[in-house]
Amino acid sequence: MLLPSTDNGGAAPAPSSHGQHPIRHFSFLDDAQREALFHLAPEAFDRLSPKTDLAHALGATLYTPSLHPRLEARLTRAASDGVTSAVVCLEDSIGNHEVPEAEANLAAHFSRLQEQPPVPLPLIFLRVRDPGQIARLADLIADAMGLVAGFVLPKFSVASGPAWMERVAEVAADAPLPMYVMPVLEGPEVLYRESRLAELLGLADLFQEHKDRVLAVRVGATDLCGLLGLRRSMDETVYDLAPIRDCIADIVNMFRRSSSDLVVTGPVWEYFDRQERIWKPQLRETLFERHSETGRALRARLISRHLDGLIAEVVADRANGLLGKTVIHPSHVRAVNALSVVSLEEYQDALAIVRLNGNGASASAFGNKMNEPKPHRAWAERLLARAKAFGVYREGVSFVELLDV
Repeated sequence: MLLPSTDNGGAAPAPSSHGQHPIRHFSFLDDAQREALFHLAPEAFDRLSPKTDLAHALGATLYTPSLHPRLEARLTRAASDGVTSAVVCLEDSIGNHEVPEAEANLAAHFSRLQEQPPVPLPLIFLRVRDPGQIARLADLIADAMGLVAGFVLPKFSVASGPAWMERVAEVAADAPLPMYVMPVLEGPEVLYRESRLAELLGLADLFQEHKDRVLAVRVGATDLCGLLGLRRSMDETVYDLAPIRDCIADIVNMFRRSSSDLVVTGPVWEYFDRQERIWKPQLRETLFERHSETGRALRARLISRHLDGLIAEVVADRANGLLGKTVIHPSHVRAVNALSVVSLEEYQDALAIVRLNGNGASASAFGNKMNEPKPHRAWAERLLARAKAFGVYREGVSFVELLDV
């Protein structure tokens, strides 16, 4: 297990030799802000980084319809706003009659991106409608395919999976850089109880067969809810919907075992504007008042945008083994990523567990828990991978300060 570097790394990384700019979480911070917030700063990564590093670094993945009239500018600005992974969607966000226009718009904007001087961009994935569209897009985009890190594969199942993977492999054979897939589990096979176990076992075999290609497994909670006529409100997390919670639990049980390096990402949060509430806001006042001079105003802004519900769901995602999250609005990005930064206490506990190397147990340096290397080893290794991608807060710093920058 390689431990994260202790270099606080304030300087922006230089462009890599293969023409892709390295990217780093919270690149909008200046050196002084980074120094004040982080005990260990996030490390830079790029398309040639190890697959596990990329999977842990996805963070808030911003979805944009491929018909967006300013797609090129949206992707360029995304990186400066802290987005490190983005999806251009040609599936559910596009009407059936709009597909030719959406493909042409995508090709035109990617051509302009390819022609302009190299700039930092997030990892870009294309969410496609069917396996045949993969080759069609590769022909349309042509040389700009070097900008594509991979494909998001909707309605992925044991039945459809081989065709998806075959088409991706054909395109990847001519790609200049590694090309990954992120299957989305959102169909009846994985939701309905009578078929779920067989489906998950079959998916496990398929993912193992293509383990070098599968970057992360995404959970399509919106489609899963639709199969049962459900939709969570802004006062509920997805874990309040028992059938969806149970499905997610089984997905995590299958793909996040200690022997697996697969990452499962959190489902989309749908809300971004003010509506009437049923319950009180979920953010404690004392947390914001203690950690930030302007904490009261920050808390009010988060609540007005219903980001307290998003924060609650991200915390629940992390507690249940999910990392990263699909987002549909740029205002969600910083909250998701700030909650992915590791606390100093967690970090030091993880280091102690790894260094024990399976021998005995010891009390945490914080005097509030026991660290046992055998049961806690997988947790510690995954936490250190997250620390490498998102950094470690200084003592006394929390997500509140990062949201308040």
